[in-house]
Amino acid sequence: MPRRRIALTPHAWGRASKHRPWDSRVSLPPHNPAAHVDTLFPELIWLVCIAFMAGLVDAAVGGGGLVQLPGLFTALPQHTPAALLGTNKFSSFFGTAAAGWRYARNVRFPWAPVLFAAATAFVFSFAGATAVTLLPRDAVRPLILVLLVAMLAYTLVKKDFGALHRPRDVGRRELGLALLMGAAIGFYDGLFGPGTGSFLIFLFIRFFGLDFLRATAASKIVNIATNLAALSFFVPSGHVLLAFAVPMAAANVAGAFAGTRLALRGGTPVIRKLFVTLVVVLIAKMGWDTLAGA
Repeated sequence: MPRRRIALTPHAWGRASKHRPWDSRVSLPPHNPAAHVDTLFPELIWLVCIAFMAGLVDAAVGGGGLVQLPGLFTALPQHTPAALLGTNKFSSFFGTAAAGWRYARNVRFPWAPVLFAAATAFVFSFAGATAVTLLPRDAVRPLILVLLVAMLAYTLVKKDFGALHRPRDVGRRELGLALLMGAAIGFYDGLFGPGTGSFLIFLFIRFFGLDFLRATAASKIVNIATNLAALSFFVPSGHVLLAFAVPMAAANVAGAFAGTRLALRGGTPVIRKLFVTLVVVLIAKMGWDTLAGA
């Protein structure tokens, strides 16, 4: 005698699946991959364009996170902040690595203090990420705002700041300074983040006598270390949206090549102008955030 198929109502389906979960006659609605792709496509195109611009800006003068991270939060508000931060770090890591490789091939700078700074930046970025749970970011913002204003004023008052390449001899004092600098920047990058590249450029000029071009090149090596430290947390914990992160990483690399080309052709004068512009934007954004959060 042939079996009869019984059409289940949602209520009966629930009872059947509860008592007979192995019943293969109850079929799920078919999955439609095309609908999923159509949902992702507009946001993906937008984010790829944003990632290209972020890679270009970051390679030339730093501050790519100011472009890319707000774009992620705007395009993908349904995802957790941790997933968006991880996606941002994944994309920017490849762009920064590409920029660092291009600069290392074309620009000479003192490797010893840069590597010392990168080592402590890698370690202390973990400490900064841990401190996020202990120290509210709103408490840090006013201090960073004051430092940015002071940095901008110093750059504008000293007209020759970063214009000439006058590297200092690297001894114990300079290596110790590089360790402290890397620790402070790494901690800040893990805790807060915005303006990390600008602070690195300023410090390499102020304490090691580099010009803007070489300071930008040196800052990329330290940025690679801080991004790698962040990824070692975000990737194993699953906080990376690979469907977006991989195409964004490719676009970030393309932008980084364009940015390094611009910096290498324009040299120090162009980078100085971009640096001042970026710091002004940082001050405006952080001032707005401080007032809005008050």
